[in-house]
Amino acid sequence: MISKRRLSKSEDKESLTEDASNTKEQPLSKKTKKSHVHNEVEENDSIFVKLLKTSGITLKTGECQNQLAMDQIIFQKKLFQTLRKHPSYPKIIEEFISGLESYIEDQDCFRNCLLSCERLQDEEASTGTSYSKSLIKLLLGIDILQPAIIKTLFEKLPEFLFERVNSDGINMPRLIISQLKWLDRVVDGKDLTTRIMQLISIAPEYLQHDFITSLPEVLGDSQHADVGKELSDLLTENTPLTVPILDVLSSLRLDPKLLSKVRHLMMDKLSSVKLDDLPVIIKFILHSVTATDALEVISELREKLDLQHFILPLRLHVSQSRLKNKGRTSFSGNEENNGQDCGFLLFDVIKSAVRYEKTISEAWIKAIEHTAPVSEHKTLDLAMLFIIYSTNIQTKKYIERVLRNKIRSGCFHEELLQSTFYIHHFVLKDLCPSILLLAQNLLHSLDQSIILFGSLLYKYAFKFFDTYCQQEVIGALVTHICSGNEAEVDTALDVLLELVVLNLSAMRLNAVFVKGILDYLDKMSPEQIRKFFYILSTLAFSKQHEGSSHIQDDMHLVVRKQLSSTIFKYKLIGIIGAVTMAGIMAADRSRSSSLTQGKTDLSNEQYTQVTSLLQLVHSCSEQSPQASALYYDEFANLIQGRKLAPTILEWVGQTILNDFQDAFVVDLCVVPKGDYPFPVKALYGLEEYNSCDGIAINLLPLLFSQDFAKDGSGMISQNSDCKLVSPLCLPPYFRLLRLCVARQHNGNLEEIDGLLDCPLFLTDLEPGERLESMSVKERSFMCSLIYLTLNWFREVVNAFCCQTSPEMMGKVLTRLKHIVELQRILEKYLAVTLDYVPPLATFDLETVDVIPHTSTAVSAKIRKQGMIGRKQKTGGNKTSSHDTLSKEDGSECDPTPSDRDQLEKEFKGKEEKTVSLQNYHAFFRELDMEVFSVLHCGLVTKFILDSEMHTEATEVVQLQPPELLFLLEDLSHKVENMLTPSAARRIPFLKSKGSQNIGFSHLHQRSAQEIAHCIVQQLTPMCNHLENIHNYFQCLAAENHDIDDEPGMQAQEYHLMSSCYQRLLQIFHGLFAWSGFFQPENQNLLHLAFEVLTNRLNQREPDQSLEELLSQSFHYLQNFHHSIPSFQSALYLIRLLMVILEKSTAPTQKKENIASLARRFLCRVWPRGEKEKSSVPGEQLHALLGIYLGHTDSVLKAIEEIAGVGVPELINSSKDASSSTFPTLTRHTFVIFFRVMMAELVKTVKGLQAGTAADSQQIHEEKLLYWNMAVRDFSILINLIKVFDSRPVLHVCLKYGRLFVEAFLKQCMPLLDFSFRKHREDVLSLLETFQLDTRLLHHLCGHSKIHQDMKLTKHVPLLKKTLELLVCRVKAMLILNNCREAFWLGNLKNRDLQGEEIISQNSQESIADESEDDTSSQVTKSKAMEDGEEDEASDGEKEQDSDESDDDSD
Repeated sequence: MISKRRLSKSEDKESLTEDASNTKEQPLSKKTKKSHVHNEVEENDSIFVKLLKTSGITLKTGECQNQLAMDQIIFQKKLFQTLRKHPSYPKIIEEFISGLESYIEDQDCFRNCLLSCERLQDEEASTGTSYSKSLIKLLLGIDILQPAIIKTLFEKLPEFLFERVNSDGINMPRLIISQLKWLDRVVDGKDLTTRIMQLISIAPEYLQHDFITSLPEVLGDSQHADVGKELSDLLTENTPLTVPILDVLSSLRLDPKLLSKVRHLMMDKLSSVKLDDLPVIIKFILHSVTATDALEVISELREKLDLQHFILPLRLHVSQSRLKNKGRTSFSGNEENNGQDCGFLLFDVIKSAVRYEKTISEAWIKAIEHTAPVSEHKTLDLAMLFIIYSTNIQTKKYIERVLRNKIRSGCFHEELLQSTFYIHHFVLKDLCPSILLLAQNLLHSLDQSIILFGSLLYKYAFKFFDTYCQQEVIGALVTHICSGNEAEVDTALDVLLELVVLNLSAMRLNAVFVKGILDYLDKMSPEQIRKFFYILSTLAFSKQHEGSSHIQDDMHLVVRKQLSSTIFKYKLIGIIGAVTMAGIMAADRSRSSSLTQGKTDLSNEQYTQVTSLLQLVHSCSEQSPQASALYYDEFANLIQGRKLAPTILEWVGQTILNDFQDAFVVDLCVVPKGDYPFPVKALYGLEEYNSCDGIAINLLPLLFSQDFAKDGSGMISQNSDCKLVSPLCLPPYFRLLRLCVARQHNGNLEEIDGLLDCPLFLTDLEPGERLESMSVKERSFMCSLIYLTLNWFREVVNAFCCQTSPEMMGKVLTRLKHIVELQRILEKYLAVTLDYVPPLATFDLETVDVIPHTSTAVSAKIRKQGMIGRKQKTGGNKTSSHDTLSKEDGSECDPTPSDRDQLEKEFKGKEEKTVSLQNYHAFFRELDMEVFSVLHCGLVTKFILDSEMHTEATEVVQLQPPELLFLLEDLSHKVENMLTPSAARRIPFLKSKGSQNIGFSHLHQRSAQEIAHCIVQQLTPMCNHLENIHNYFQCLAAENHDIDDEPGMQAQEYHLMSSCYQRLLQIFHGLFAWSGFFQPENQNLLHLAFEVLTNRLNQREPDQSLEELLSQSFHYLQNFHHSIPSFQSALYLIRLLMVILEKSTAPTQKKENIASLARRFLCRVWPRGEKEKSSVPGEQLHALLGIYLGHTDSVLKAIEEIAGVGVPELINSSKDASSSTFPTLTRHTFVIFFRVMMAELVKTVKGLQAGTAADSQQIHEEKLLYWNMAVRDFSILINLIKVFDSRPVLHVCLKYGRLFVEAFLKQCMPLLDFSFRKHREDVLSLLETFQLDTRLLHHLCGHSKIHQDMKLTKHVPLLKKTLELLVCRVKAMLILNNCREAFWLGNLKNRDLQGEEIISQNSQESIADESEDDTSSQVTKSKAMEDGEEDEASDGEKEQDSDESDDDSD
C-alpha cells in the first residue's frame, strides 16, 4: 500500500504515452533529470545489482532512468557470458532473479526497470537499435533468464490490474505487457500463452482489450492455433470482447475450419451487434473468405446484414433530439457524426475487400444476381453494385448487365433507389463520377424502364449530393441534351424539369450551364424545345435578381433572331420559345407559390413586356399560315395548361375575338359571289335561321381565294380592304378563342355558342356520278374542303362536349354524325386522288417530316399497280400548305392519261372499295380527352332505333354505332400511344420516333396517370356499350344467323358492331396493361377500376380487398366469351384476362381458366372479317396458340392432342377443309401450329431439371415418364414433315429439332445415367424411339443439301454436330453402366425425305450401310438401341466423308 501511495504522488515529469504497443519511449532529458532530488545510484550488495553494473547498466533510484554504458547487444552478450561462466551456474540464475524480485518491490524501481534506459555513449558508436530498451526488455532477450523473468512479471502484474492510470500517465499493466512484444525469441511459448490467457480471463474489460490486441505481437507462429481456439471459446462467452478478438484472429495463422466456425458465429450475431463493432466484424468475415466458399459466405452476409436496422433508428433519434432541443446545443450532432463515421469505416472495409480481392467482388455481384425476384432486394445491394462499379474496371460491363436484368424484372425500382441514396448518401457521394457514368450508359438503352432508372440516378444524385456533384449532374444532363439522340434528350429534359421543381434555388446556381443549350435548339423536336424554354424561363424569370438578367437577355436575343428567320424550322423555335417565355412571365400570381412571393398581379412593366412579346410573335408569323396556326396552337396550349394573369387574359380575349369574327365569320344572308368552280351553299346548319340574322363560316371562298391568289388569278369577289386569312388557321384560331373564353367565364361558352350550330359556306360534297368527270385539281380542292370542314367540326366537338345542357349535347352528337359522314365521303375522293397530300392539322416539324410516308395509304389494288413509288417521290418536297399541292397536281404529280384511264376503270362501279383513313390520322385535328364524355350517351342499335331519326326530335339523341366506333378508334389510338409500353410498340428500323406521336401533341401535354384516370372515369359507359353489344350478338346467336347469308345492310351492321366490340376490349387491355398500376401512388386508381367492373356483376360489398375485386372483375370479363364475334376480339379478351391476372397474388387458380378459354377459341369456327382474306390472321393465331400451350396444365398432352388428333383429321379432309376438332387448323395455318408446338415443346423440356442420383426412386420414374411423353410428341411432330414438306415447315423442323436434341443431351442423359440399371427396358425404348427421330433429322439434312436452300442448309452443320455429341454421350452412358460392348459404330446412308438414297456416296459406303442395316435388323432390342445410336454416330463420319458438307457448313 505504501508503494501505491508513493507512486500516486503528483510529480512534475514528462508525460509518457498510454499506448502499450509503442515501446519506443524516448529517454528523459538530462535537464529534467538534474532537477529532481532523487538522483542517486543504487548501492546494493545483491548479485543482481553487481552483475548489472559489471555488464554495463547502472541502476538509479527515484525517477531517474537507468543508465546503459554500452551497446544493448553487447550488454546482453556480456551479462549472458557472466552468468554462464559464473562458478555457481545455474544457481546464480535463481539468485539473480531473486535479486530482481527484491529490487522491483519498490514501485519506482520497478517503473524504472520498465522504462527505457539512458544511453551514455555517443549515437555514432552504437551499432544496435536507434532506441533504448528497458532493463526488463534487455533481460528478456537473454534465453536463460527469459522464463524466470516472464514468471516474475506475471506474478507482479495482478497487483496493478485494478489500478487506474495515475497522474503521471503511466499504465503499469500495459507497460508490463509491452515488455513481451516483439521478442527476438520466445523460449517457452506454450507457457507464455497459458499465462497470458489466464491473465486475460481475470483482467478488467478495458485491459482485456489491450491484452488481446497485443497477442500477435507477443506470441510466435507456433502458438497461433492454440490461441485461436481459446479466443474462439472466449468469443462465445464474452460478447464485449468481440472486436479485439476478431481483430486478433484476422492477424493469426489459423485453421480454415476454425475461421469458418467463428465466421458462422459472427453471422448469427450480425443483427444484434452495435454499429461501432460492425466494421471489425465485416472485415473479419471478408478476410476469412476463400475462393471456394466466397459465393456462399457473401450470399449469407448480404442476407443478414441489414444496415437500415442500424442507420435509420439513429437518424430518427437524432431528428427527434433536434426537435426537442431547438435553440439549444445538443449532442445529437455528435451521435449522427459517430454513426456516419462508423458507416464510413464499414464501407472502407468493404471497398478495400472488393478492390483487392477479385473473388469477393465477383461473389458479391453473383449473390445479387442470383437473388430470386420474389425476395426483396436491399439498399445494400444497389450500394454494393455502385461501389464495385467504381473500384473494379473489369466488372463494369458485368454490373451493367446485372442492373439491366434486375430493372427489367422489377427487382430494382424507384423506391429502392431512393432509399439507397437516403441511407448511404454519405458513402455514395464519393462515387459520384462512377454513378454519373453508369447513368449515362443506362440512358443509351432502348428499354424505357432502364432509361427511367438512369434518369433517377441523376435526380437523386442532385438531390442528395453536394454542390460540386450537383454541378457535375447538370453538366452530364446538358451533354445528353446536346447529343442529338432523341431518347436521351427527352429523358434529360424530363430530369431537368423535375430538378427545377425539386430544388429551384440549387438549379439557379447552375442556370448558366442550362443556358448553353440555346446553341443546339435546331436539333430538338418541338416538344423538347417547349420543355427547354419552360425550364430556362423558370430559372430566368421566376425570381428577379441580378444573376438571371443576362439569361433573360440571351433568351430575348435568340427568340427575336429565330422569329425573324424566313425558314419555318427556325421560326417554329422562336414561336414556341416566345410563347413559353410569355407564359412564365404572365403566370397568375394571385396565389402564393414557390416561384413568387408577395406579388398579386403583373406590374405595368411586366404587362408591357408580355404584350409586346406576343405582338412581336403575331407580326412575325402572320405572313405564313403555318406559322400563324402554330402560334395559335401554342398559345391555346399555354392557356389550357397554366393560369395566366387576368389582365393578360382580358387583352388576349379582346384581341382574338374581334380578329376571328373579321377573318372567318360572315352573315348568312350575304352569299359569296364569285367565279367559283362549284356552287356555294350554306350546309350543315343545325337551326333554322331567318335570312337576315344568321352567321356562317366562310370556308369555301377563303380556300378558293387563297388557292387562286397563289395561282396568280385575280378573281376574288371580296373587298380589297379585307385581310386575306388562310383557312388553315380556322381550327387552331377557334381553339384559342374558346379556351380563352372558357378560362374567363369558368367554362361557360354561351358567348360563342353560335359557332356550334352555324352552317358553313360549302358546296355539295357527295360526289355521286360526277367523281369520274372531275379533274385532278377539282378533286384535290374537294378533298381539301372536306378536310377543313372535318377539322372544324372536330374542334367544335372539342369545345362544346363538356356543356351540360341536353340541347348542346344533342348538337354535339349531330356534329359527330357529320364527322362520320364526311369521313365516308372523303374516303371516296382519296381513293381516286392518289397524289393528294392533305392540308396540315398540326404545325410542328415532326408532321412536316413524315408527310410523304403518311400520304401513301391506298388500297391494296392500287398498290399492285405500282403507284406508291411515284407518289412518295412527288410527295417528298410537299411541305407547304394545300394550295401549293393543288396547284402542282396538274404537273408531275398527275398520273399519265393511260394510268388514269386504267385507274378509273378499276374504280368504276366500285365506290365501296375506298382507302383507309387510319394512315391519314396525322392530318386531322386531335380530339381532346373530354370528348369521350359523350360515351355516357346510351347505345341504341338499329334493330330498335328508327333509321330516320332527326336532331329536331324531342327525345334525347342517342349515340349510334358509327359514331361510337369513331370515338372508340380514337380512344384506342390514344391508349396505345400513352399507356402501352414502348417495347410493345417497337418503332421499325429507319422510322423516326416522331412519326409515332403525330396527332397526339395535345395528349402529350398530360401525364400517363391523368390519361389513365380519364379512362377509368369512362369505364362505366364503356361497360354499358360492351354489354349492349354482347346482347346484340347473343340475340344473333339465338336466331342462328350466319353472317355470310345476311343481306348487305345487316352484314355491314354486324361488322360495325364487331369492330366496336374489338375496340372496347382493346381499350380495356391497354388500360389494365399500363405499367403505372404497379406504382404505389396508382394503386387507388387500380382499385377504383376494379370496383367499376365488380359493380357490373353485383352490388359490391364495402371494404373488399384488391384481390377480391380482381377475382370478380376477372369473372365479369370472362363471361363475354360467349358472344365474341371475331378472332381478333377473342385474342384481346384473352390478353385482357392475362394482364388482370398479372396483378393477382394467386394467379395459378385462374391460369387454367385462360387455357380453357383459349382452347375454346381454337376449337371454334370464325366468320371472315369485312376486309380480311382469312378469318384467322396468322400472327394472332400464333399468339393465341402460344397462350393456350403456355397456360395449360400439361403442355405435352395438349401438343399430343393437336398433333395426334387434329392433324390427322386435316390430312384426311379435303384441300380447303379444316380439322373438325380444331377448326382453326387448316393447311394454310398448319405451319403456325407446327412452329408453336415445336417451340413450346423445346421450352418445356428445357425447363425440366436434370435431376441427381440422390433423388428418390419415384422422382426418377416420374421424370423418365415425362421424357417418354416428350420424345413421343417430338416423334409425332417430326414425322409430319413427310406429309407437310413445305419450306417453312422444314425450317422449323431443323431449327427446333437441334434445340430439342441439345435439351435431351443436357436434361435427359444425366437422368438415363443413373436410371439405366433399374429401368433398362424403359431407357432402351426411349432411345429406340429417339433414334428414329434423329435418323429423320439426318435425312432432312440431306434433303436441304440437295435442294441447296441456304435458309435450310445454314442449320445443318450445328444439327450434325449436336447429333455427334449425342452419340458420344450415349456411349459414355453405356460405359458408365458397364455395357461398353453393346456399343458399335457403322456408316449411315444419306437419304432424302422420301427415303431415296443420295447418289453422291461411293459404292463401298453403300455396301457398308447395307450390311449395317441387315445386321441391325437381327439384333436384340438392346442391340437395336445401340444400332440406332451408331446410326447417329455415322452422321458425323458421313459429314467428314461427304465433300458437300464442307461447302455448306459455313
